[in-house]
Amino acid sequence: MPKILLVEDDPMISEIYTKKFAESGFDVLNAEDGEQVLKVAKDEKLDVILLDLMMPKMDGFQVVEKLRGGGYDPKIQIIISSNLSERDDRDKAIKLGANGFLAKSEYTPSDLVKEVQRLLGQYQERMKNEEREQSGPAKKKDGKRILMIEDEEIFLEMFGEKLKQEGYDVAFATNGAWGVKEALKSDFDLFIIDMVMPALTGEEMVGKLKMEDKTKNVPIVILSASVDDELRKTVENMGINAFFVKTQITPSELSKKVEELIGK
Repeated sequence: MPKILLVEDDPMISEIYTKKFAESGFDVLNAEDGEQVLKVAKDEKLDVILLDLMMPKMDGFQVVEKLRGGGYDPKIQIIISSNLSERDDRDKAIKLGANGFLAKSEYTPSDLVKEVQRLLGQYQERMKNEEREQSGPAKKKDGKRILMIEDEEIFLEMFGEKLKQEGYDVAFATNGAWGVKEALKSDFDLFIIDMVMPALTGEEMVGKLKMEDKTKNVPIVILSASVDDELRKTVENMGINAFFVKTQITPSELSKKVEELIGK
């Protein structure tokens, strides 16, 4: 039974969340402010903390920084659930050591529980992958090469390392222009492209790759931070092979799709 600390200073919301998580098999603890979070994290063996950014006494950024600064279990998964959902807020929280970021307004209590379960499943899977990696290198997938164009470290680690562990030769590019340059310079069997990138957008990258004889037939998997039906339709019409929302696919699911597209 995973143990979760719910951090919420609104009693009514706290009660609803507590009920939903308990019904889904979580052992639930509660805190109302940052100081309480740190105390509970010291005293209890926690699996996950669902943390708001706006709290009394100490904001969520400060709490994450202290939890990751030493003296606390580094395996605790910190998931931010906040109405502060600008990309700058998300990037800052992830950089400080949060494992996930959820916009409160986008999830019902039931959906929030499911998303936390999914993120915990990803973490457990990553731990298993690391254990397998320590036991010995994976068999190479007959030289299959993948270029992953992504600028967020958490996704590079989560998806890229999984593909490496499955035996693929994975190269990375952290901006769109660099990614296209690498794609044209070397030979790849598949491209994984984030829709929102510095220098070139995902749509622009797909357009450039589809115009070149060298890359026009290479399968493309798109990753997106959100569902935009119009944009999704646009890139699908350009000839991509798969489109996934980052927070709705696990590393194993992505690996399975890659195997379907370029074989074992």
